[in-house]
Amino acid sequence: MNLTQLLHDHHDAIIADAFTSMERSQLKSYQKAGSEHIHQRLKALYTLTVRAVKERNLGPMIAHAETVASERYASGFDLWEVQTAFNVLEEAIWMRVIKELPPADYAEALGLVSTVLGAGKDKLAREYVSLASKTKAPALNLQSLFTGVAGS
Repeated sequence: MNLTQLLHDHHDAIIADAFTSMERSQLKSYQKAGSEHIHQRLKALYTLTVRAVKERNLGPMIAHAETVASERYASGFDLWEVQTAFNVLEEAIWMRVIKELPPADYAEALGLVSTVLGAGKDKLAREYVSLASKTKAPALNLQSLFTGVAGS
């Protein structure tokens, strides 16, 4: 079995594992969006990951990450929440690779998966920073750090 076959054969289990990790993370914005939304988003990200591995083409993943960044930023999601979706999917795939493939195949398989999802995370982060820098950030209210009783 190679990586492409593994990703095809274990599609449902990998998405289920990633979904379980997302729910366990209790991400505020994703909890508000609901379980069906989380599942659909993970499935879309997985489909793009498989496509990129199969075609050796990062273009669709990068375009997707840019779109996701814009949508999630506009919806008030924190960057780390969105990055978590990429991370739990990567972890679920890694665990399946280690379980199903021989150790001699780990380097290539894990390298391909990490390259694809890493490119997506990189584009996602760069787009978030770009969007955030165009918007005036609210001033921090640090007053509460300086209130209290002296000498207590």
